[in-house]
Amino acid sequence: MKKIKHMGLSTKIFIALLAGVVFGLLINFFLPTGVLKDTILIDGILYIVGNGFIRLMQMLVIPLVICSLICGTMSIGDTKTLGQVGVKTLVFYIVTTALAISIALALGIFIRPGMGLNISSVESGDVTISDNVSMVDTILNIIPKNVIASMADGDMLPIIVFSVFVGIMLAKLGSKAATVSKFFAEFNDVMMEMTITVMKAAPIGVFCMISRTIATIGFDAFVPMLKYMGCVILALALQCFGIYQFLLFIFTRLNPITFIKKFFPVMEFAFSTSSSNACIPLSIETLKDKLGVSTKISSFTVPLGATINMDGTAIMQGVAVVFIADAYGIELTAGMLATVIATATLASIGTAGVPGVGLITLAMVLTSVGLPTEGIALIMGIDRIIDMLRTAVNVTGDAVCTTVVAQQAGMLDKKVFYTKEIEE
Repeated sequence: MKKIKHMGLSTKIFIALLAGVVFGLLINFFLPTGVLKDTILIDGILYIVGNGFIRLMQMLVIPLVICSLICGTMSIGDTKTLGQVGVKTLVFYIVTTALAISIALALGIFIRPGMGLNISSVESGDVTISDNVSMVDTILNIIPKNVIASMADGDMLPIIVFSVFVGIMLAKLGSKAATVSKFFAEFNDVMMEMTITVMKAAPIGVFCMISRTIATIGFDAFVPMLKYMGCVILALALQCFGIYQFLLFIFTRLNPITFIKKFFPVMEFAFSTSSSNACIPLSIETLKDKLGVSTKISSFTVPLGATINMDGTAIMQGVAVVFIADAYGIELTAGMLATVIATATLASIGTAGVPGVGLITLAMVLTSVGLPTEGIALIMGIDRIIDMLRTAVNVTGDAVCTTVVAQQAGMLDKKVFYTKEIEE
């Protein structure tokens, strides 16, 4: 008797994604505005279930990142190897982010998405902007004054610095700190099990989030911003399928097509959740089981990348700067463009891996070159779709970096990478 194959999680997520698009379109086109559509469905059931799933993932993020980074830092072993891995990872992330913003600015200047836009015809909206913080303070804020306060505020960079520091000390002390090391290792197992349990609800959460997005936005809202969307999507595609895969081949000689095929389910999940942090466990699992990357590397580089490697966000910010400048009739000078590259790179490093935060950090970039932050209201309506795409690019960049670092550290099993998947 032939054994029945069960659907894998990524297949269920993909089916939920498609079903959510169809259901959202049906609501948008065929259900009249009223209590049933707006109150019960869009702002009721779909909103509660979709955001409930995201909250479950957010609940796990901080303890998961702390445990993963501490365990990953410990498992690398000696501090010399850790330093080499850390430096390579940071250099890769910073360089790819600078490339991403440069590509975005170049395409924006070539396409000029905001040229001819009539500001008065675009619906304005309120934009909440965080207080401006200087670059010096931004750098200093990476070092936590109170790590408990950073955890409470969800300030990821100080948490990462603290976690890596703890991991280094535990690796240095070795058997002297065996009890503490064992605690974090076992707590990490608990967090991973909790994550796996929460992930079982992912198809339902994805269905509700996609349905609500499509039901709210529809297709008509895309028309005025079609050039902006096209420019961002083109830049994202160049970064994801061009720059990343070129770097992967150059540094590892691995087949980029195989990499994309095996990592694509994670990209789908990133698209549906718009959260790099939510993708951490699935990324680590996929890198290990399908691509042959040791968790000694991925448990360090993936959580780190989820916070400091935001190439997709940097691309959005680059195109948005050109779009808003054109919309307001402001000419961007070479000096302003250089400032955008530097500021967007720094802003992306400080961007939390949660949905929609790119719009807030965009304010920092606009302020750095004297552009009106009110221009953010112009792109608020369609940013949800763009946010989904750029998150997929962000997690792909994390995975490519992890694979490159693992290959150079001798912690990548090519047999696993080139093994065909028997099951989903």
